[in-house]
Amino acid sequence: MESRPEHFISLPLVNKSEESPLLPLVINVVAKYWGEDIILQAADKARGSAMIDGILLAESHNLTTYIYKSSIKDLKKRIDQGIPPIVIMPGIQGTVQHAMVVSGYSSDERRILTYVPEPDTVGAIPESRFERDWEQDDMTAIIMIPSDMKDMLENERLIFKDSNRICFEAEGLRQRGELNKAFEKLRKAIEIDADNAQGWCQIAGMFNETNSDEALSHYERAIKLNPKYFLAYRGLGNYYLKKKDYSLAEAYYDKAIGVNPSRFGPIYKNRAIARMQLANSQGAKEDLVKYLEQTPAAEDRKDIEATIAQF
Repeated sequence: MESRPEHFISLPLVNKSEESPLLPLVINVVAKYWGEDIILQAADKARGSAMIDGILLAESHNLTTYIYKSSIKDLKKRIDQGIPPIVIMPGIQGTVQHAMVVSGYSSDERRILTYVPEPDTVGAIPESRFERDWEQDDMTAIIMIPSDMKDMLENERLIFKDSNRICFEAEGLRQRGELNKAFEKLRKAIEIDADNAQGWCQIAGMFNETNSDEALSHYERAIKLNPKYFLAYRGLGNYYLKKKDYSLAEAYYDKAIGVNPSRFGPIYKNRAIARMQLANSQGAKEDLVKYLEQTPAAEDRKDIEATIAQF
């Protein structure tokens, strides 16, 4: 690519074997780029395995982190500043989300270049597709820079910087089972930024997990703020499935799949359950086949294959 030398950051190669739930590969790559070699200590391992735990590790090594709602224009600006952004993107198969490092962009080919942990390998995603996928998680970006460089961002308006940070902290608390503290954090997040769809969707998810009907209005608020919020549509599908309102469960799974049909394989199994209850055997069978296609490592594969054979 002709523009690659001008709009490309050469990142250190980090072997996938170095990846850990405590130190996500993307955090490790960016930390090494800034010359910080993060060594896990026993105390670090006690923190947990949420993204915020990796961020806290990086911050304990003289790095400053910002989590905010970005844009394609903003990503290009960071690359040209020499800052490799981390973005939260849709997952595949059985993973609902994943993080990747943006390493550059091609103006001529209108592609976003991404880090791939293999020698001499770079991912290249058309800008339009990248933006469409990124919107599903509200265009969340994470930038990490050495603490002595943070003055360069002092006068910039980073959208949802404070509330997104709180959302990541709340997710860490939720994973550790500290639900009351997580709820308090998320309520603070939506108080700070009432138009942050991520905050509304996360608190809705927690209400859903605790079988609270408050989940409904919170999911709806997230969708109003971001009509492409896959996780909110999926959450509503799960909400209605638990309520045994199978028609609405199917409808919201339809909406999630309409946003991205290949993001999360298990959603097809859930829709199949709703369709079986609605006596739509053919639709349920098609969904179970799709579930196995998109989730090749499914632990319940034999049971699902047996169910398919009965149709």
